[in-house]
Amino acid sequence: MEFLFADNNMPFSIALMLMLIIAVMEGALTLIGLGMSQALDSLLPDIDADMDGSGSSGGALSNLLGWIRFGQVPMLILLVVFLAAFSLIGLALQLALDNALGFTLPAVIAAPLAFMGSLPVLRTSTGILAKVVFKDETESISSNSFVGHIAVITVGEARLGSAAEARFSDRFGTSHYVMVEPIDDNIFKQGDKVLLVEERGAIFSVIAPTNPNLK
Repeated sequence: MEFLFADNNMPFSIALMLMLIIAVMEGALTLIGLGMSQALDSLLPDIDADMDGSGSSGGALSNLLGWIRFGQVPMLILLVVFLAAFSLIGLALQLALDNALGFTLPAVIAAPLAFMGSLPVLRTSTGILAKVVFKDETESISSNSFVGHIAVITVGEARLGSAAEARFSDRFGTSHYVMVEPIDDNIFKQGDKVLLVEERGAIFSVIAPTNPNLK
């Protein structure tokens, strides 16, 4: 426990505890009939998905989301897998150094190393889960046919230069999660309906539905 909560290991311990909290909350919400997306909404109410900070959603952000296979599995699964990989890789690295050399790296050095190491794990794990656990979801409809669907903003706030997560159901009743960004100055908040009009990498351009009765 002393090693786990050492200052140099704190980022990994926090990630591990957060993963366990998410797992417990998901289990509890599932028991009362709430789905995975509701669990994510309650855990992460205001995520700004503009991770590259460049304001260009078709660049680094789009490439990163596509590379980690975002949309093939629910965002909650991505988060749990990332937290698990980040914490375990970080702790394993620090433990190996401590046993072999008698010291651990400062958190500011170890955390970026663990982050970079966790991305390939996240990509591989997402691919396996998409093929094995979420096979029906990924095969029922291709991303090319997402355009024209009405989605609901579930996480974050969509505005120019800042994407948000949205969810829609295909003709098979399967839920899909996509990152969306408006093509104009409109701002879409959680619960707002949007129309998918164009696919740009891992992000879809959206507008406000012209027909409020569309679902």
